[in-house]
Amino acid sequence: MAADVLTTIPSHVVSVSDYEPLARERMDARTWAYLTSGAADEITMHENRDAFRRLKLRARALRDLSGGNTHLKLFGRSFPFPIFLGPVAYQKLFHRSGELETALAASAQQAGMIVSTQASVSIEDIAGAARTPLWFQLYVQPDRGFTEELVHRAENAGYEALVVTVDAPVDGLRDRERRAGFVLPADVEAVNLRGSPRVDAGTHVRPSGLLLGGPLLHVAPTWQDIDWLRSRTRLPLLVKGIMSAEDARTAMAQGADGLVVSNHGGRVLDTQPATIDVLSKIVTEVEGRAPVLLDGGIHRGADVLKALAMGATAVLLGRSYIFGLAAAGAVGVSHVIQILRAELEVAMALTGCRDLDAIGESVLSKG
Repeated sequence: MAADVLTTIPSHVVSVSDYEPLARERMDARTWAYLTSGAADEITMHENRDAFRRLKLRARALRDLSGGNTHLKLFGRSFPFPIFLGPVAYQKLFHRSGELETALAASAQQAGMIVSTQASVSIEDIAGAARTPLWFQLYVQPDRGFTEELVHRAENAGYEALVVTVDAPVDGLRDRERRAGFVLPADVEAVNLRGSPRVDAGTHVRPSGLLLGGPLLHVAPTWQDIDWLRSRTRLPLLVKGIMSAEDARTAMAQGADGLVVSNHGGRVLDTQPATIDVLSKIVTEVEGRAPVLLDGGIHRGADVLKALAMGATAVLLGRSYIFGLAAAGAVGVSHVIQILRAELEVAMALTGCRDLDAIGESVLSKG
């Protein structure tokens, strides 16, 4: 569980990476392993970061940057910058107020926030604390009636989009987390799933033994569920977990209004490519018919610029803002957003981009 957080930010904290040791000091070894581990040998988790490092930027001189901004319009909403707080489960593991602190930080920075199905605070309470657009991330539950109730709860609470995660019908085998013996403490739970009918041990159990043909995968969602959800909600529907042009094509055919290129932070299937390495093919497949967002490996504002240059509409943060949450609550999350936004603006200025429309593959060095 989380320890007491910082009340002020030390002067040496100037980058997202500076928050990692501060967060580590405030978590026990098991919780740290849960947050920072990836599937199997963690190749994909590290590749998400390494792929951004391999991309190089192309500086441009004496460009006219007057009137510059990072404004984004998405689903009828205006956002001051293309950086969203992605869905992270069980945030009370990292701060006693959990998602409420994250919502305060998102509101202070006017950042979009995506709330997890497995949030440790009710979606209604999070909505009550937020003064910024909220989206709801959905895991389709074995009981489709309960799933529909979740969607209606999100609609009634004022959430503005539905983000359906499709890449985790079962949990990945995260060896480091299992070696640490992580289990959820008794006072942290997925409160929004209370009352959900279970299949054996639950919807998201850690697999052991044979799965194929078992009860868990028998009720796992399929593309038909995307079509079904599209008929059950008035909200924009994004499909999260797309890693191929083929799945992008299918998602669009099933009525998706947007896509999130994601490999679940490398936490589900190891040895997948980095998200940034598959982004271009997916953007080409979509042909501008829908926004394409990306998560995985975003650690610097320059990474945001690189993702936008490769065709992403916006990016989602994950572990990076959780380090801020664990270290300093809402203040830490807010500071992480500020850091990345400032780094993005500097990178845009130095590559000659006055606004998001000016960002293209020309900002990437080919040499």
